[in-house]
Amino acid sequence: MEKNTLVIVESPAKAKTIEKYLGAGYKVTSSIGHVRDLPKSNKDAVDIEGGFIPRYIVSPGKEKVIRELKELAADAKEVLLASDPDREGEAIAWHVAELIKEDNKKLKRIVFHEITKDAVQEAITHPRKIDEDLKEAQEARRVLDRLVGYDLSGLIWKKVRYGLSAGRVQSPALRILMEREREIRAFIPDDYFVLTAHAKKDTMEIPFTCTEEPAEEKEAQRIKKVGEEHKWEVQKIKESEAKRAPRPPFTTSTLQQTASTRLGFSPSRTMQAAQKLYEAGHITYMRTDSTNMSQVALKQIHALIPKEFGKEYLQKRTFKTKSKSAQEAHEAIRPTNFAKQSVGTTADQKALYELIYARALASQMADAKTKRTKILANVTDTKAVIPDFSVNGARVVFDGWLKADPGARGEDTEVPKLAEGDTIQVTKVAIEAKQTQPPNRYSEAGLIKELEKRGIGRPSTYASIIRTIIDRGYVEKEGRTMIPTDTGDVVSSFLEEHFADYIDDDFTSDMEDQLDDIAEGKRKYKKVLTDFYKPFSKAVAGKENIEKLTNLGPGPKEFKCPKCKKDMVIKLGRAGKFLSCGTFPECDGARMIDGTELKDDEPIGNHPETGEPIFVLTGRFGPYVQLGATPDKKDKKAAKPRRAALPAGMEAEDVTVADAVKYLLLPRELGEHPKTGEPVVANTGRFGPYIVHAGDYRSLKGKDNPYDITFKRALNILKEPKQGRKGEKIVKELGVNPHTKKLVNVYESKSGQYLRKGFKRIMLPEGTKLEKFEMQDAINLLKIS
Repeated sequence: MEKNTLVIVESPAKAKTIEKYLGAGYKVTSSIGHVRDLPKSNKDAVDIEGGFIPRYIVSPGKEKVIRELKELAADAKEVLLASDPDREGEAIAWHVAELIKEDNKKLKRIVFHEITKDAVQEAITHPRKIDEDLKEAQEARRVLDRLVGYDLSGLIWKKVRYGLSAGRVQSPALRILMEREREIRAFIPDDYFVLTAHAKKDTMEIPFTCTEEPAEEKEAQRIKKVGEEHKWEVQKIKESEAKRAPRPPFTTSTLQQTASTRLGFSPSRTMQAAQKLYEAGHITYMRTDSTNMSQVALKQIHALIPKEFGKEYLQKRTFKTKSKSAQEAHEAIRPTNFAKQSVGTTADQKALYELIYARALASQMADAKTKRTKILANVTDTKAVIPDFSVNGARVVFDGWLKADPGARGEDTEVPKLAEGDTIQVTKVAIEAKQTQPPNRYSEAGLIKELEKRGIGRPSTYASIIRTIIDRGYVEKEGRTMIPTDTGDVVSSFLEEHFADYIDDDFTSDMEDQLDDIAEGKRKYKKVLTDFYKPFSKAVAGKENIEKLTNLGPGPKEFKCPKCKKDMVIKLGRAGKFLSCGTFPECDGARMIDGTELKDDEPIGNHPETGEPIFVLTGRFGPYVQLGATPDKKDKKAAKPRRAALPAGMEAEDVTVADAVKYLLLPRELGEHPKTGEPVVANTGRFGPYIVHAGDYRSLKGKDNPYDITFKRALNILKEPKQGRKGEKIVKELGVNPHTKKLVNVYESKSGQYLRKGFKRIMLPEGTKLEKFEMQDAINLLKIS
């Protein structure tokens, strides 16, 4: 029997799509993401003295995957490594090859930028060796980020606050946000006045706006007086035609920006949907700097446009890639088949595909033509001098590319039909006092645009940069606006003061260029890392003796210490900035940053049995009761006091000692489940009373309550089939995940079989045999999701 060719990709979904295009003689399997990584223990992660050699370990939970890959490789005629066509994909291919090279020497690399039958079969005919330069560029980025993050974070722990961190690319992004924040703080608004002349022509009411905005109210009042005392006429009508050219097809950056502004998607959400569309074969590779499209794609588009819209709508175009670092895929993000106008299995995927489809199609269409009209009016008395008043309008006279992408059109604003010399009656001139506004804070889309403009990061890193600074608590999102937190302010200020050169735009951009040079074979891995790390580590070591940043500066003079009446200083706490007595620790007086006094918590009474004080406090998740005082944070051995959340509907100020004693009975451990040995617990939370066993939560209803429910009754409730989502059923119970201590089940609905991770479905790879699917398989699948 002839052996198969083994094709290894990194995603089960990708394997499923590719398998459809390769006939007999091929076996397609997945590494399920990365198989090796740097250890979490930074001390041993990189051998610096030996030439920055990474000490890789097998990724936790991947032992079974690697064992299966080795067995399949040993039984194959040859192995084709088909991970994604970028540096990370090259690195994954290299890691897999390193692990299986003893099992099969015939290892080759293939790449394709879209998962279509033609592209996959074409790639099969052009195998190559693993590109060591691309692999080393990815390795250099990984090692650099680890060394910088470890060294800077260690210093920040010592000099600012334990638990904070800094990153090579995230820190410049945070600095950009903070620079804008300081501009906003320093902004001094100026007054100005907007004047509107409410005019009438026959039955039409027309608001004309003054073309000048006076800074003085006296001048605004003069214009108003003249305007209301004189007759008016239309003095000039200006008409012009403007063209709007379509934009190029999407790159990673422009896709993330447009999905944010049009769909409200975060960069991570955009990339998740794009990844699924790519793996299903619907779009080209989604990490790219290029705006080029293949001749095959252009032929499809050029044939489609005249058929769908008419010959006058076709305009063949070639777009030049602006990015100097277009090093990922060689094509823009576009549909693989323009006959499909709507694809995707989720609402996110469908919306994103429609955006990609419209942009790619529109890029080969004629300019839209707009007619702009400006009507100028003024008083008829030439001696009474006031600025012109105007009304503006614009309407599309030929929609061109907007026909394919109507979301980019905007609204037409028609102007009234008037002629030069027409008299108009102004009934009133209104004055509105306004102030100039500070610059806007960045949105996610705006920050990505700025990072790209400054050469910070690359297509594959934008989403993770933003996710990281949000997850670390350095930035908060209000709607789409990104606002630095107090913690972000302090960390950025510290880095700007002590490591300005290393978080500078030019330095960060130059470092990215050097990584690009490694990928192109123009620079050597060891030299780039040595040239960077030698001065960097010296700079970090040189800051070891700086004073700890305990104070962030003097507090406002109007807020004195509530205890000793001395001056206060600003400090950084877990919840942000606060005011502390300048003599601390001699005096522990404190205020919130707005001046509100921070007082010691006072108990509502004592527990009738233990005599301990009972407090009603408020935390991140709402009010709760606590038995005993909060221990000193320095006392690591002190036992944590017992706490319990207030039931839904109970206000903190209404809690009595009797109520608190009852609440403190929770959580109640009822016993160990006879099948799993895991505890069954009764408790109450934000959504009401419940019992829980190994992550299986069941609400308590009717007469059942967490204070007196019995173990037997709880087991009966847990035996009842859990009410799943509509059309969903459990087809296999795998037991308790040893890492998370939660139950893992395989579910089934019309869409197939899957695991659940919160509200997210993790589909089982096609061809999975349920009887052989075990807990370790589930753990691996959940890990890469």
